[in-house]
Amino acid sequence: MKHVLSIAGSDSSGGAGIQADLKTMCAMGVYGMTVITAITAQNTKGVYGVQEIDASMVAAQIEAVFSDIRVDAVKIGMVSSGDIIRAIRASLLERGARNIVVDPVMVSKSGHQLLRPEALDAVKELAAIADVLTPNIPEAELLSGLSIKTEKDMREAAQKIAAMGARHLLIKGGHRVGNDAMDLLFTGGDFIKLRTERIDTKHTHGTGCTLSSAIACRLALGDSVEEALRACKDYITQAIADAYPAGGGNGPVGHLAALYRRAGMTEIL
Repeated sequence: MKHVLSIAGSDSSGGAGIQADLKTMCAMGVYGMTVITAITAQNTKGVYGVQEIDASMVAAQIEAVFSDIRVDAVKIGMVSSGDIIRAIRASLLERGARNIVVDPVMVSKSGHQLLRPEALDAVKELAAIADVLTPNIPEAELLSGLSIKTEKDMREAAQKIAAMGARHLLIKGGHRVGNDAMDLLFTGGDFIKLRTERIDTKHTHGTGCTLSSAIACRLALGDSVEEALRACKDYITQAIADAYPAGGGNGPVGHLAALYRRAGMTEIL
């Protein structure tokens, strides 16, 4: 069995963050491990509080995992401060971590700022060690300093962000208006469009966390980057179609819907 480590924040409502990552890893058939960077008080309606874990404790968690268990891939999600980001980067470089997927979580779906403004430069340093970087359009705008409205804008931003060092860059196009949800993969030389039909739903809590975790899992399982991204694009699209309307806000995507179907639990879908 392959082993995948998630370094991210905890979501008390279970739809995003560490909880979404572990569910996704179960769906992908890998063994999931976690390093918690922050605890959030949140539900489907919003984020009501964030408490960071001390950077030294984040580093200690990473060391505890790597010193005992083989790590085949790493997904990095919510990291709110420069100190935590630099501790993660140093620890992963020291351990020779591979198949690193960075999801630069900056703002929650409800609009809560999750990244301190002064930590943006540290995020760019973290991006430099990523095998795959997965910003959405608002995140890509912050990283590139460009406004992104068109596919041409996405390409220009991709080239600028890729110059920071990430081997592969996926700009997620879900925030653009249109009939399809087109993501753009930049490999350093080529652009590859990944298209699926846009699903009309508000229940998309945890999409970024879920997609980046799925990518890390597929890389651990031996996929090429393009193979992983195509498979994971299909997975997240189905997960959105199978979203679970928990709570009164934006419900979580259906991370484990395929397993529920096999178990005959179709009533929750």
